[in-house]
Amino acid sequence: MKLVRRTALAMVASIAASATLLSGGIANADMPAPLDNPGDVKIALVRYLSTGDFFQAYLSGVEQQAEALGVDLRVFDSRQDAALQADMVDQAIALGVDGIVIQHGLTESMKEAAQRAVDAGIKVVAFDVNVENEAIPQIEQSDYLLGKLALDQAIEDNGTEWKAGYVYVPGIAPLDRRHVAWEEVKEANPGIEEVAQMGTLDNPIANSNANQARSVLQANPDITVFFAPYDEFAKGVKIAVDEAGLSSDISIYSADVSTADISAMREPGSAWKATVATNPAVVGEVSVRALAIMLTGGDPGAQVIVPPTLITQGFLNENDIKNMEDLSANMPQFAHADVAMTDWMPLPPR
Repeated sequence: MKLVRRTALAMVASIAASATLLSGGIANADMPAPLDNPGDVKIALVRYLSTGDFFQAYLSGVEQQAEALGVDLRVFDSRQDAALQADMVDQAIALGVDGIVIQHGLTESMKEAAQRAVDAGIKVVAFDVNVENEAIPQIEQSDYLLGKLALDQAIEDNGTEWKAGYVYVPGIAPLDRRHVAWEEVKEANPGIEEVAQMGTLDNPIANSNANQARSVLQANPDITVFFAPYDEFAKGVKIAVDEAGLSSDISIYSADVSTADISAMREPGSAWKATVATNPAVVGEVSVRALAIMLTGGDPGAQVIVPPTLITQGFLNENDIKNMEDLSANMPQFAHADVAMTDWMPLPPR
């Protein structure tokens, strides 16, 4: 068990090193000068997902980094309408923006829209959506590791033989990457049996998943572990587990974190045992910084990776962590990622 965790932690270190080489490490002396007349620079954030604490924090990071740079930010929110998101990319092109951050979405709807932006001479980065375009850097949280570290903790807590419920919606790039970790862990541990799969992105996401989880728990009373690799999924499962009075019988493992998640994990007897996350505000900042590097003629790399951190219920309780600010204070690696940085790049006030 310890070997598995050491391997995973080594992978985190490797990811961090790769992130530095791909982005932060190329910066400094070799990077072009700062943005000329930043007040004249227009960038757009085109969102697919916006419901939930993670996406509000991500938006905050984008806004704060854009403000620190002094650029004009326009936000387009498609509210999970794939066709509308593609149309919003065209709206941004028509506005004459210099750069676009595409946040989540479906490959089939965003691939051509992203190409239209590139063809128009606009710099584009994509966060958690694969637009299959070599000209567009991918901003990632290392979603595979988000899933893998959570599952390693589940194995450390519960051993290698348990019946699991699994929450998954295919076709969403970060969930698909986390799914790879789930399949690998099941293959390596035949005693882990997936007895039920569920999942929806219908709004409100937590409540919609709670409705599905109620049925899953009724049909599968032998479930002892739920892998819910997105915090809105985990919230939904927790609602159903609490209502069923099974908090002491089921353990929940997830990805992503917010102040609301911290509170839920710290409730007395909470079934939510661990999550693995990057700071979504930091990821938002990195997305804008990577775009700024492109706007000054630089190359942030094909992949700009923000390394994740394991956050356990025990750690939160032992350090009396109540919110994201406390978490950042107790985990410096959570407060800032030295990724997509240059000597001239201003950071938001801390």
